[in-house]
Amino acid sequence: MTAEMDELRQQIRDLAGRLDALESQRGGAGNRAAPTVDGDAFWALEGLNARLADDAVTAEGAVMLVGSLTLPTGAPVAWQQAAGTAGMLEVDWSDHAAVFAALGHPVRVELLRHILSGVQTTAGLAAIEGLGTTGQLHHHLRQLVAAGWVRQGGRGSYEVPAARIVPLLACVLGVER
Repeated sequence: MTAEMDELRQQIRDLAGRLDALESQRGGAGNRAAPTVDGDAFWALEGLNARLADDAVTAEGAVMLVGSLTLPTGAPVAWQQAAGTAGMLEVDWSDHAAVFAALGHPVRVELLRHILSGVQTTAGLAAIEGLGTTGQLHHHLRQLVAAGWVRQGGRGSYEVPAARIVPLLACVLGVER
């Protein structure tokens, strides 16, 4: 079994190399955001696959969000979330539409970016050009709070909960082409 896994890992590395070569030929090499550790572009995937091989519950597969960063404010954030995929494609996803919809407005996405960058008061956000009137700002903040992307830390103060930062950044990464 180990020889088969080694061969599969080598095939994945070879495919990654071929993909890199194709992307660089068309000028898209910078779009590939797979960080490497010790030259292995799929280190996280290999770790997940190793865990899956040892767990009968997740034998059908799993998805995982993981990230570690320091915000511009200096606050460290680390988050990991995983779920087995058994039945995931068979259940109704419509309950999640409102959470995705909250990210569907350019002002809301900008609000999230500014809040993560340290502008967390209503007054500070209102001073940013292009975010609309105070009434529009409050409307967008209410939508983000209702969807769970933002929480109100105090009167006129907002923050992105730590448990939402890595999933949010994963969404941003996921829409890059």
